[in-house]
Amino acid sequence: MISNRAARRVRPVLLLLATALAGALGWAALTDRLPGSLFGQAHAAEGALKGIFDGPDLARVALPVGLLAVAQDLREITDIQPIPGDKSRLAVLLKNGAAVTVTLPAPGARPAKPVPAFKIDVPTRSEQGLLGLAFHPKYAENHLFYLHHTVKTVDGQAGRIAEWRGPFGPDAKPLRVVLEVTQPYANHNGGQIAFGPDGKLYIGFGDGGAANDPQDNGQNHDTLLGAMLRIDVAAVEGEGTYAVPADNPFVDRAGYRPEIFAYGLRNPWRFGFAPDGRLIAADVGQNRFEEVTFVGHGQNLGWNRREADHCFEARPKSPTDAPCVDAEPADGLIDPIYAYPREDGVSITGGAVYTGADVPALRGRYVFGDFASGRLWAIDLPKPGATVRAADTRAQALGRFSMQISTFGVGHDGALYVGDFGGGVLYRVVVAP
Repeated sequence: MISNRAARRVRPVLLLLATALAGALGWAALTDRLPGSLFGQAHAAEGALKGIFDGPDLARVALPVGLLAVAQDLREITDIQPIPGDKSRLAVLLKNGAAVTVTLPAPGARPAKPVPAFKIDVPTRSEQGLLGLAFHPKYAENHLFYLHHTVKTVDGQAGRIAEWRGPFGPDAKPLRVVLEVTQPYANHNGGQIAFGPDGKLYIGFGDGGAANDPQDNGQNHDTLLGAMLRIDVAAVEGEGTYAVPADNPFVDRAGYRPEIFAYGLRNPWRFGFAPDGRLIAADVGQNRFEEVTFVGHGQNLGWNRREADHCFEARPKSPTDAPCVDAEPADGLIDPIYAYPREDGVSITGGAVYTGADVPALRGRYVFGDFASGRLWAIDLPKPGATVRAADTRAQALGRFSMQISTFGVGHDGALYVGDFGGGVLYRVVVAP
């Protein structure tokens, strides 16, 4: 055990250690190195956790929230999704390949125990595992859903998007492999998949892993790594397993994969759609900064020329690269709407626009956190078409919690849920006691 006073003394040292580990190993490798108990925790009344405000958050506007445990025994949570047509249950994925359901407890009841749905065999080294779930927009009719997970292949490992038929539970069966992308390293797999308002499936892939993007995938248009993809799973072209939408930005453009919707991402963990349809991603940084960014049609988000809105100089630059200047828009690159340095944390986790009723002060704001520091924040999103510099966006501090924030989920009623990777607890964001 370690006292709270000792924890305060070692916290700066832990963040320095986490900085180096995050760059080399990724967020999953931090779990055994940065136990949440080292960060301290205040327990609030009525069963909810109350956050702590310290460090850089003292200079921010405080918007305290509470975290109410609704389910437990969910170690290494990677995704949380509401089951269409079932307002009482959530589907939850675990890194080890297990998919479970959680029946939301009544107010005042004890946290629920997960009910096994199914389990698949996945490699789990570093950031590999069962990573993402998306229910088909017509799930109520066809019971189709999609999983993103890693698989072993003759070439090493790959990220696979697979189509399953339910209902989501023990009788669900895999139907076909939709897409498979070779992963050169065990980290930066991305993982999130989601159907957009347009009914197309969006897939976020990281740059392939290691550190400093050694294969230069972030700026390589001929790979699906380091990119946000957009495909049509309801249509099939030729002998393929999906169709490329005709309005994708790089269709029929030489040197570009047509599946790419946007590129220049390092490791989007995680992304989602705002109520107005805009796609928002949290992109994990390398050495200095974490970022929140809009991902738009045909855009270049900057990695590996930039880390957030700052130059990234860890690799030799091509003579054809345009000059990069810190905090100034670079030619053809899209800057983030918010970024934070290592004093705040080392591995960003996105994130959702809050539409629930539990915390009225959060409505309309984008909520996200940091895996290693356990801090939660909220930002106001710029209006569509507005140009916003990351340095001009102010985050509200929601509190620092003793947990490894690995994912968020939004319920049918707009309630926001947070997964604790190391503690295995699923929390609901509520008003601070």
